[in-house]
Amino acid sequence: MEQKSPTVLGKEPIGKLLIQYSIPAIIAMTASSLYNMIDSIFIGHGVGPLAISGLALTFPLMNLSAAFGSLVGVGASTLMSVKLGQKDYQTAQKVLGNVILLNLIIGAIYTVIMFIFLDDVLKIFGSSPDTHGYAKDFMEIILAGNIVTHSYLGLNSVLRASGHPKQAMMATILTVVINAILAPLFIFVFGWGIRGAASATIIAQVISLAWQFHTFLDKRELIHIQRGIFKLKRKIVVNSISIGMAPFLMNLASCFIVILINLGLKKHGGDLAIGAYGIVNRIAFLFIMIVLGFNQGMQPIAGYNYGARLYGRVIEVLKKTIFLATCATTAGFLISELIPGLVVNIFTTDHELTAIAARGLKIVLMFYPIVGFQMVTSNFFQCIGMAKKAIFLSVTRQCLFLIPCLIILPNFWGQDGVWFSMPLCDFVASLLAFFMLRREIRKFKSGNVKATI
Repeated sequence: MEQKSPTVLGKEPIGKLLIQYSIPAIIAMTASSLYNMIDSIFIGHGVGPLAISGLALTFPLMNLSAAFGSLVGVGASTLMSVKLGQKDYQTAQKVLGNVILLNLIIGAIYTVIMFIFLDDVLKIFGSSPDTHGYAKDFMEIILAGNIVTHSYLGLNSVLRASGHPKQAMMATILTVVINAILAPLFIFVFGWGIRGAASATIIAQVISLAWQFHTFLDKRELIHIQRGIFKLKRKIVVNSISIGMAPFLMNLASCFIVILINLGLKKHGGDLAIGAYGIVNRIAFLFIMIVLGFNQGMQPIAGYNYGARLYGRVIEVLKKTIFLATCATTAGFLISELIPGLVVNIFTTDHELTAIAARGLKIVLMFYPIVGFQMVTSNFFQCIGMAKKAIFLSVTRQCLFLIPCLIILPNFWGQDGVWFSMPLCDFVASLLAFFMLRREIRKFKSGNVKATI
């Protein structure tokens, strides 16, 4: 039976806790990645290579939606973990109500604005007459269910923070299974094309959201839905947004970066090059999601022990998470270097698209062994409420390093300049993360740490 109380986070062995919390998160995050890959695979084989390019054009909008989702979900879940560590259960309870309200408000605003400007936005993102229709058809369905998506992602973060990693995992797996069943049915049997893939996505999230509400309506749980929690509290909103600002800015920067990548690839390689990036992005994202699973497993452990001032345990969970994340990204590096063509063929049988994507995959993942460390470090600062440092690492990686590379390098090396910009950024960002983390670890060991939230 799953542990109801989060107090074990300050008592159980760190290794045991990290596995206990990470494995469900990894399964959930990997399932989430497969969830996105399923769309690409069925669209590639059931609609065509240009449809994959159209799908890739929607990535900036998906990143932007994820940015607002993480602004609320990640920030609130971190705040909840710290408050549980401080045994402030009343505030933790109110965090749940604020998450639900904020997701409804932000999700509705995003949906309305994007619907109004969708055509113009897709043209700015690099759509052509051959790909615009695919991108628009997909996004219209996704936007119609955007409030559901925001709520689903936000509540999943809170589920993990409140001591229920298995329920969070089951919610995500449920979406994958339902999507895997509905997507081919809608595309191949009903003939709905790319709209069928989007419809399967939203229906799957609706069902998972119902599952999440079922869990939070259980009055036996320490954190559950009750009267009086559905009022926005200024301090909770400010703290949640402050902590969630790092992943928000990272996803926001990712939005602009994907735009630059798509525009660069369209200029130097055409529509199929954009489709190739869509495939590379899906494959690379699989390993990123594994690291995010480790990060999510670390988050409640680090947050709770930081709140309880058990700094030795905070350092221990950080070290173990870095090691496991590095193993995951190294596996991605080996696969991309040894069998890139075989992996790409899962998405398409088009020879030209396969060749472009395989080369891009080998280049983009060339420094992946150190990417895990960089991601864990950034997430660590976020976990313990050091929002400014987490924001700095996120923003400098995307804006200070990658954007200039994407603007400059393609002028000299064309399409390869776009591909090489990404691993170069990973390398420099990892060095910066190393120096910042080393300085912070010294403070922990000396006991010279002040609470930030």
